Amino acid sequence: MAKINPFAALRPKPELAAKICELPYDVMSSAEAHVMAEGNPLSFLHVSKPEIDLPPATDIYAPEVYARGRENFQKLIAAGSLRQDSKPCFYLYRQIMGKHSQMGLVAAASCEDYLQNIIKKHEFTRPDKEDDRVRHIEALDSQTGPVFLTYRASSAFDEFVAKKSAEIPAVDFTGKDGVRHTSWAVADAEGISFVEAQFAQIPALYIADGHHRSAAAARVFQSRQGAGHSGQFLTVIFPHNQMQILPYNRVLKDLNGLTPQELLKKLEEVFNIVRMGTANPTRKHELGLFMNQRWHTLTFRPKLTAGSDPIEQLDVTLLQKQILAPLFGIDDPRTSKRINFVGGIRGTVELEKLVNSGEYACAFSMFPTSIEDLMTIADAGGIMPPKSTWFEPKLRDAMFCHMI
Repeated sequence: MAKINPFAALRPKPELAAKICELPYDVMSSAEAHVMAEGNPLSFLHVSKPEIDLPPATDIYAPEVYARGRENFQKLIAAGSLRQDSKPCFYLYRQIMGKHSQMGLVAAASCEDYLQNIIKKHEFTRPDKEDDRVRHIEALDSQTGPVFLTYRASSAFDEFVAKKSAEIPAVDFTGKDGVRHTSWAVADAEGISFVEAQFAQIPALYIADGHHRSAAAARVFQSRQGAGHSGQFLTVIFPHNQMQILPYNRVLKDLNGLTPQELLKKLEEVFNIVRMGTANPTRKHELGLFMNQRWHTLTFRPKLTAGSDPIEQLDVTLLQKQILAPLFGIDDPRTSKRINFVGGIRGTVELEKLVNSGEYACAFSMFPTSIEDLMTIADAGGIMPPKSTWFEPKLRDAMFCHMI
């Protein structure tokens, strides 16, 4: 069983939350962050992407970037814009995006549980991205971007959440993107004990999004053992049946020397093809292909989907092994410059735009990976292919900060 703990969160002054809280650092470029934060000195992007306050040519991994982030963080604290609670609490965090609503528990998880794989992973991490988050945590003495965890839903805990969320919230605002963010504190001893007892019965927690944040938090813990580190890291934990996973689509720079007609002929060996298809796949093992201003619907042939290995049956795995490697010569999508990935939040219109511009030759639209597949693979100790999932809505940085 994974251990979770209440903690005294550093939180925004409620009336300033809409100005302070921002999207995670890794879903935007520095240039985009600069535009988003312009004219708003309270924007947490001054902390999470502090290069926006330095000359444009500054290396984003330069020491002065992390130093500026710490300076900006301390300014928000000194001004009272961010305030730490006086005692440890759990928190509830609800997000509403269109018709989708999800409610998570904000808690401090155990770094030891992460290191011992009690908190289960499904992705590899990149050392350079880990290093960046380590330096950011070290500079701030805080984790300001939560790790997005999930668990198999519990009806008893759902009832507690429903009752608690009927109370007046501590923070409630709607971001510029239309996503509503609401939070409540679970500060009473009875409520804290109930939460702890409920999660003591939950067999596993799974990282949905935030593998680099988790790895970085664990590394800081290991380097500081015996030096006053809490041994915990910041998480928001959602029930699996509230998760919204969007597709992670692919765009390709060229057809690897094939004509469109030759490509379609080769694809027929792998797929049943509808030449006048639709943009959005409707089920697992169905893809969309956009090329020459036309969508084609591709369905993997049954002989390819008859196996029992959950990783081998993922559409992203089948596409890589049956198409991207043998037909396009893309053996490693992590490093190839001939492929790019487009989160489902941008929609298939973005794929059409990229191909029609001539920058890319074709695009594949994917059906979303299921949360059940993710948990099954993590339970087996498996690793999913890169860019398998895109979770929405994104958790806002600075809603809760964990001082280590």
